Amino acid sequence: MRRTLGLLVALVAACLCLPAAAGAVDIQTVTTPLGLKAWLVRDKSAPALALSFSFEGGTASDPAGQSGVTELMAALLTDGAGALPGPAFRQRQEDAAVSLGFNASLDRLGGGLRTLSANREEGFELLRMALTEPRFDADMIDQRRNQTIASLNQAKQRPNSVAARTLMETEFAGHPYAADPSGTPDDLRALTREKIRQRAAALLLRNSLTIAAVGDIEPDELARLLDRAFGALPVGTPPPLPPQWTPPAKSRTVVVERPVPQSTALLALPGVARDDPDWYAALAMNHILGGGGQQSRLFHEVRERRGLAYGVSSSLRTYRRASLLVISTASANERIAESIRVVRAELARLRAEGPTEQELADAKTYLTGALALALDSSGAIAGLLHSMQVDKLQPDHLTRRAALIAAVKIEDVRRLARRLLADDSITTVVVGKPVGIVSSP
Repeated sequence: MRRTLGLLVALVAACLCLPAAAGAVDIQTVTTPLGLKAWLVRDKSAPALALSFSFEGGTASDPAGQSGVTELMAALLTDGAGALPGPAFRQRQEDAAVSLGFNASLDRLGGGLRTLSANREEGFELLRMALTEPRFDADMIDQRRNQTIASLNQAKQRPNSVAARTLMETEFAGHPYAADPSGTPDDLRALTREKIRQRAAALLLRNSLTIAAVGDIEPDELARLLDRAFGALPVGTPPPLPPQWTPPAKSRTVVVERPVPQSTALLALPGVARDDPDWYAALAMNHILGGGGQQSRLFHEVRERRGLAYGVSSSLRTYRRASLLVISTASANERIAESIRVVRAELARLRAEGPTEQELADAKTYLTGALALALDSSGAIAGLLHSMQVDKLQPDHLTRRAALIAAVKIEDVRRLARRLLADDSITTVVVGKPVGIVSSP
């Protein structure tokens, strides 16, 4: 399913906004006879098709006492459908060289289909069966449930997993985003086949679909296949969005003790929403701070200059009702306190001084070209088109992105740093046996 050079070069050109790229990537909006809408990039250079889609409603809307039901249901959709039990359904996928899977995020239930053009009828038929005739057999429910509970127990022994989970529980305390998407053992054990069916019925709604396709297919043919796969789904009301998140009113430090020689640390601050006018300034700021790998300030100060950690990075996380800037690192228990002090000092320095002109220029150069390098498969491109729709972007966004990045001024980044990088809004989670760090009251 790897893309050929032709489409990748066209996308690189589009993302770089070269004059010759004005029509290089043609994103068509396909409307089916049943009213479904999809974005399509046609490419005849390879006989394949990739589909990326999602439904509104994710793990954050799991019903009370049913945490983990959405993730479990998503996994079970391909564990048998129609007359085919789990092994037979998987064998039919393998025989047709079809890749079909589902996943759940906090806000959405997602899925993907990849198939050779010659087998697309079979691929869409398997998709239809999974969506409209899932079996939810008792043996598969037990198997998936036991796997999830085992994974939850294993995660409690891994410092990185404990830190990630503790951060979400702390930062989003009292909000649906705080719950573990995989659920709790008690809730998972209480899930019945009927509850799983009810969850599928609540989320698999035709009118809450977002669809993107990339590959060797005509628009009319895609419309026919989409109606075949999704047309029998009901129309209904998706689960409501969770409430808007309110960031914590003060900084907090949480220490989770584990008998390990190295402590893992996560620091989180309120971030920037995807539709915020400062989004591209945030991308540049994050790249300069810790998202730029070896070129970032945190890497230079924490690893290269002081040798405190093997790695340190920052990233932007966006959800429908919240956004975060998260910094991660790990150091020996005796040095983790110093690592955190250095991270905080760099936050303060960026807040007080902003970036240099050279740092901003380097960040813009990287951000302008980096997107295209990740578009190395039809699935990746379909995923990008799908994300653009979820983020309410227009089809011409790929050709405008470079100009939006170029328009970021140094004062934009300075202003954003003053807005976000405040000491009194940092949540710090440390997992290990850190020397000199204790939980705040």
